[in-house]
Amino acid sequence: MGYYERAKAVFLAHDLGRDRGLVRPDNRFAEDFSALRDHIDALMGARTIRAWHYTRLTDREVARVRADGVHLSTPASLRQRLDAMVADGDLTAAQADQLWAQNMFTHQHASRADKFWAVSHPLAVTDHGVVPLMSHWGGEAASMWLRDESLLAHLAALGRPRVLELGMPLGQCQSFGGPGRAVLATFGRAHGACPEKCGFDLYAKAPLEAGTVLGVHSEGEASFGRLGDGFPAGFVDVDRTHWTELTGEDD
Repeated sequence: MGYYERAKAVFLAHDLGRDRGLVRPDNRFAEDFSALRDHIDALMGARTIRAWHYTRLTDREVARVRADGVHLSTPASLRQRLDAMVADGDLTAAQADQLWAQNMFTHQHASRADKFWAVSHPLAVTDHGVVPLMSHWGGEAASMWLRDESLLAHLAALGRPRVLELGMPLGQCQSFGGPGRAVLATFGRAHGACPEKCGFDLYAKAPLEAGTVLGVHSEGEASFGRLGDGFPAGFVDVDRTHWTELTGEDD
Protein backbone atom coordinates (compact mmCIF):
# COMPACT_ATOMS: atom_id res chain seq x y z
CA MET A 1 0.00 0.00 0.00
CA GLY A 2 2.94 2.29 0.64
CA TYR A 3 3.86 2.16 -3.04
CA TYR A 4 0.43 3.39 -4.16
CA GLU A 5 0.25 6.09 -1.52
CA ARG A 6 3.70 7.40 -2.47
CA ALA A 7 2.91 7.18 -6.21
CA LYS A 8 -0.22 9.28 -5.71
CA ALA A 9 1.64 11.87 -3.65
CA VAL A 10 4.40 12.19 -6.27
CA PHE A 11 1.87 12.44 -9.08
CA LEU A 12 -0.11 15.20 -7.39
CA ALA A 13 2.88 17.17 -6.15
CA HIS A 14 5.27 16.78 -9.08
CA ASP A 15 3.61 15.45 -12.23
CA LEU A 16 0.70 17.90 -12.07
CA GLY A 17 3.11 20.74 -11.42
CA ARG A 18 1.68 21.78 -8.09
CA ASP A 19 5.08 21.57 -6.38
CA ARG A 20 7.32 20.79 -9.31
CA GLY A 21 11.03 20.55 -8.72
CA LEU A 22 13.79 19.75 -11.17
CA VAL A 23 14.06 16.14 -10.03
CA ARG A 24 11.09 13.81 -9.79
CA PRO A 25 10.91 12.43 -6.24
CA ASP A 26 11.65 8.73 -5.82
CA ASN A 27 9.17 6.15 -4.66
CA ARG A 28 11.13 4.28 -2.00
CA PHE A 29 8.78 1.33 -2.35
CA ALA A 30 9.36 0.94 -6.10
CA GLU A 31 12.07 -1.73 -5.92
CA ASP A 32 10.06 -4.00 -3.63
CA PHE A 33 6.92 -3.36 -5.68
CA SER A 34 8.70 -4.34 -8.89
CA ALA A 35 10.07 -7.52 -7.32
CA LEU A 36 6.62 -8.51 -6.09
CA ARG A 37 5.07 -7.72 -9.48
CA ASP A 38 7.63 -9.90 -11.25
CA HIS A 39 7.05 -12.72 -8.78
CA ILE A 40 3.29 -12.56 -9.39
CA ASP A 41 3.89 -12.50 -13.15
CA ALA A 42 5.80 -15.77 -12.83
CA LEU A 43 3.08 -17.35 -10.69
CA MET A 44 0.37 -16.23 -13.11
CA GLY A 45 2.11 -18.12 -15.90
CA ALA A 46 0.41 -21.25 -14.57
CA ARG A 47 -3.04 -19.64 -14.48
CA THR A 48 -5.86 -19.19 -16.97
CA ILE A 49 -7.54 -15.80 -17.11
CA ARG A 50 -10.72 -14.56 -18.69
CA ALA A 51 -9.95 -12.38 -21.71
CA TRP A 52 -11.91 -10.62 -24.44
CA HIS A 53 -11.55 -10.55 -28.24
CA TYR A 54 -13.46 -7.94 -30.27
CA THR A 55 -14.33 -8.84 -33.84
CA ARG A 56 -17.06 -9.13 -36.48
CA LEU A 57 -18.32 -12.58 -37.46
CA THR A 58 -21.14 -14.19 -39.38
CA ASP A 59 -23.45 -16.68 -37.66
CA ARG A 60 -21.69 -19.53 -39.48
CA GLU A 61 -18.33 -18.35 -38.19
CA VAL A 62 -19.66 -18.20 -34.63
CA ALA A 63 -20.81 -21.80 -34.97
CA ARG A 64 -17.35 -22.78 -36.21
CA VAL A 65 -15.66 -21.00 -33.31
CA ARG A 66 -17.91 -22.76 -30.81
CA ALA A 67 -17.18 -26.12 -32.44
CA ASP A 68 -13.49 -25.78 -33.24
CA GLY A 69 -12.10 -23.04 -31.00
CA VAL A 70 -9.97 -20.19 -32.32
CA HIS A 71 -6.95 -20.28 -34.59
CA LEU A 72 -3.96 -17.98 -34.84
CA SER A 73 -4.03 -15.21 -37.39
CA THR A 74 -1.83 -16.26 -40.31
CA PRO A 75 -1.90 -15.82 -44.10
CA ALA A 76 -3.13 -19.40 -44.40
CA SER A 77 -5.95 -18.94 -41.89
CA LEU A 78 -7.04 -15.72 -43.60
CA ARG A 79 -7.11 -17.45 -46.97
CA GLN A 80 -9.24 -20.21 -45.45
CA ARG A 81 -11.66 -17.64 -44.02
CA LEU A 82 -11.95 -15.88 -47.36
CA ASP A 83 -12.58 -19.15 -49.18
CA ALA A 84 -15.21 -20.12 -46.60
CA MET A 85 -16.96 -16.79 -47.09
CA VAL A 86 -17.04 -17.40 -50.84
CA ALA A 87 -18.44 -20.89 -50.26
CA ASP A 88 -21.08 -19.45 -47.93
CA GLY A 89 -22.06 -16.86 -50.55
CA ASP A 90 -20.98 -13.86 -48.45
CA LEU A 91 -18.15 -12.81 -50.78
CA THR A 92 -17.56 -13.23 -54.49
CA ALA A 93 -14.35 -14.85 -55.62
CA ALA A 94 -13.23 -11.48 -57.00
CA GLN A 95 -13.88 -9.74 -53.67
CA ALA A 96 -11.98 -12.44 -51.79
CA ASP A 97 -9.03 -12.11 -54.15
CA GLN A 98 -9.02 -8.32 -53.73
CA LEU A 99 -8.93 -8.66 -49.95
CA TRP A 100 -6.21 -11.27 -50.20
CA ALA A 101 -4.08 -9.03 -52.40
CA GLN A 102 -4.28 -6.19 -49.85
CA ASN A 103 -4.18 -8.18 -46.63
CA MET A 104 -2.38 -7.02 -43.51
CA PHE A 105 0.35 -9.65 -43.72
CA THR A 106 1.63 -8.20 -46.97
CA HIS A 107 2.76 -5.15 -45.00
CA GLN A 108 3.30 -6.45 -41.47
CA HIS A 109 3.87 -10.20 -41.60
CA ALA A 110 6.57 -10.43 -38.95
CA SER A 111 4.68 -8.44 -36.31
CA ARG A 112 1.19 -9.76 -37.04
CA ALA A 113 1.40 -13.45 -37.98
CA ASP A 114 0.95 -16.41 -35.61
CA LYS A 115 -0.95 -14.48 -32.96
CA PHE A 116 -4.48 -14.27 -31.57
CA TRP A 117 -5.01 -11.00 -29.71
CA ALA A 118 -7.25 -10.24 -26.75
CA VAL A 119 -7.51 -7.83 -23.82
CA SER A 120 -7.49 -8.68 -20.13
CA HIS A 121 -10.45 -6.53 -19.08
CA PRO A 122 -13.78 -6.05 -20.87
CA LEU A 123 -14.12 -2.75 -22.71
CA ALA A 124 -17.40 -1.06 -23.57
CA VAL A 125 -18.30 -1.76 -27.19
CA THR A 126 -18.28 2.01 -27.77
CA ASP A 127 -14.61 2.26 -26.78
CA HIS A 128 -12.62 3.91 -29.58
CA GLY A 129 -9.99 1.18 -29.39
CA VAL A 130 -12.36 -1.64 -30.29
CA VAL A 131 -14.96 0.01 -32.54
CA PRO A 132 -12.75 -0.36 -35.66
CA LEU A 133 -12.25 -4.06 -34.93
CA MET A 134 -16.00 -4.64 -35.11
CA SER A 135 -16.86 -2.27 -37.94
CA HIS A 136 -15.86 -4.45 -40.90
CA TRP A 137 -15.78 -8.19 -41.40
CA GLY A 138 -12.25 -9.55 -41.38
CA GLY A 139 -10.93 -6.93 -38.98
CA GLU A 140 -7.39 -5.72 -39.31
CA ALA A 141 -6.18 -8.84 -41.12
CA ALA A 142 -8.47 -8.39 -44.11
CA SER A 143 -9.34 -4.71 -44.27
CA MET A 144 -6.66 -2.61 -42.53
CA TRP A 145 -5.15 -1.49 -45.85
CA LEU A 146 -8.34 -1.59 -47.92
CA ARG A 147 -9.40 1.72 -49.48
CA ASP A 148 -12.18 0.49 -51.80
CA GLU A 149 -15.24 2.23 -50.33
CA SER A 150 -17.68 -0.10 -52.08
CA LEU A 151 -16.01 -3.23 -50.71
CA LEU A 152 -15.64 -1.64 -47.26
CA ALA A 153 -19.38 -0.95 -47.25
CA HIS A 154 -20.01 -4.60 -48.13
CA LEU A 155 -17.74 -5.78 -45.29
CA ALA A 156 -19.59 -3.48 -42.89
CA ALA A 157 -22.82 -5.26 -43.77
CA LEU A 158 -21.47 -8.78 -43.22
CA GLY A 159 -22.07 -10.51 -39.91
CA ARG A 160 -22.44 -8.70 -36.61
CA PRO A 161 -20.08 -7.21 -34.04
CA ARG A 162 -19.10 -9.89 -31.53
CA VAL A 163 -17.00 -10.22 -28.42
CA LEU A 164 -15.46 -13.59 -27.64
CA GLU A 165 -15.13 -14.35 -23.95
CA LEU A 166 -12.19 -16.70 -23.55
CA GLY A 167 -10.28 -18.65 -20.95
CA MET A 168 -6.69 -17.95 -22.02
CA PRO A 169 -3.86 -19.94 -20.39
CA LEU A 170 -1.13 -17.40 -19.69
CA GLY A 171 1.57 -20.02 -20.17
CA GLN A 172 0.62 -20.10 -23.85
CA CYS A 173 0.41 -16.31 -24.18
CA GLN A 174 2.57 -13.25 -24.45
CA SER A 175 1.29 -10.32 -22.43
CA PHE A 176 2.13 -6.62 -22.44
CA GLY A 177 1.96 -4.72 -19.18
CA GLY A 178 1.67 -8.00 -17.38
CA PRO A 179 -0.85 -9.70 -15.11
CA GLY A 180 1.19 -8.89 -12.02
CA ARG A 181 0.35 -5.19 -12.26
CA ALA A 182 -3.36 -6.00 -12.65
CA VAL A 183 -3.35 -8.36 -9.66
CA LEU A 184 -1.60 -5.78 -7.49
CA ALA A 185 -3.98 -3.05 -8.63
CA THR A 186 -6.96 -5.18 -7.64
CA PHE A 187 -5.36 -5.93 -4.27
CA GLY A 188 -4.56 -2.26 -3.74
CA ARG A 189 -8.12 -1.19 -4.44
CA ALA A 190 -9.42 -3.78 -2.01
CA HIS A 191 -7.34 -2.03 0.64
CA GLY A 192 -8.26 1.57 -0.12
CA ALA A 193 -5.76 2.63 -2.79
CA CYS A 194 -6.83 4.07 -6.16
CA PRO A 195 -4.58 2.68 -8.92
CA GLU A 196 -5.69 2.29 -12.50
CA LYS A 197 -7.17 -1.09 -13.44
CA CYS A 198 -3.91 -1.92 -15.28
CA GLY A 199 -5.55 -3.76 -18.15
CA PHE A 200 -3.19 -5.30 -20.67
CA ASP A 201 -3.08 -6.75 -24.15
CA LEU A 202 -2.08 -10.35 -24.70
CA TYR A 203 -1.91 -12.80 -27.55
CA ALA A 204 -2.10 -16.57 -27.72
CA LYS A 205 0.90 -18.29 -29.30
CA ALA A 206 -1.01 -21.50 -30.01
CA PRO A 207 -4.59 -22.23 -31.15
CA LEU A 208 -7.24 -22.30 -28.42
CA GLU A 209 -9.52 -25.32 -28.17
CA ALA A 210 -13.30 -25.06 -28.24
CA GLY A 211 -13.46 -25.43 -24.45
CA THR A 212 -11.66 -22.13 -24.01
CA VAL A 213 -14.58 -20.27 -25.61
CA LEU A 214 -16.64 -19.27 -22.58
CA GLY A 215 -19.14 -17.14 -24.47
CA VAL A 216 -19.87 -15.23 -27.65
CA HIS A 217 -21.59 -11.88 -27.07
CA SER A 218 -23.29 -10.48 -30.17
CA GLU A 219 -24.71 -7.09 -31.05
CA GLY A 220 -28.35 -6.96 -29.99
CA GLU A 221 -27.83 -9.14 -26.93
CA ALA A 222 -28.06 -7.62 -23.47
CA SER A 223 -24.61 -8.82 -22.45
CA PHE A 224 -23.02 -7.16 -25.51
CA GLY A 225 -24.42 -3.74 -24.71
CA ARG A 226 -23.45 -4.00 -21.03
CA LEU A 227 -19.86 -5.13 -21.52
CA GLY A 228 -17.60 -3.15 -19.23
CA ASP A 229 -20.65 -1.53 -17.66
CA GLY A 230 -22.50 -4.07 -15.57
CA PHE A 231 -21.25 -7.17 -17.36
CA PRO A 232 -19.66 -9.37 -16.27
CA ALA A 233 -21.40 -9.14 -12.92
CA GLY A 234 -19.40 -7.20 -10.39
CA PHE A 235 -16.96 -5.67 -12.87
CA VAL A 236 -16.44 -1.92 -12.54
CA ASP A 237 -14.20 -0.08 -15.00
CA VAL A 238 -12.36 2.08 -12.49
CA ASP A 239 -10.48 3.87 -15.27
CA ARG A 240 -13.64 5.80 -16.14
CA THR A 241 -13.50 7.71 -12.88
CA HIS A 242 -9.83 7.32 -12.06
CA TRP A 243 -8.81 10.92 -12.84
CA THR A 244 -11.51 12.40 -10.64
CA GLU A 245 -10.78 9.88 -7.93
CA LEU A 246 -7.07 10.69 -8.05
CA THR A 247 -7.19 14.47 -8.36
CA GLY A 248 -10.65 15.54 -7.27
CA GLU A 249 -11.07 17.23 -10.67
CA ASP A 250 -13.46 16.46 -13.48
CA ASP A 251 -12.07 14.72 -16.55
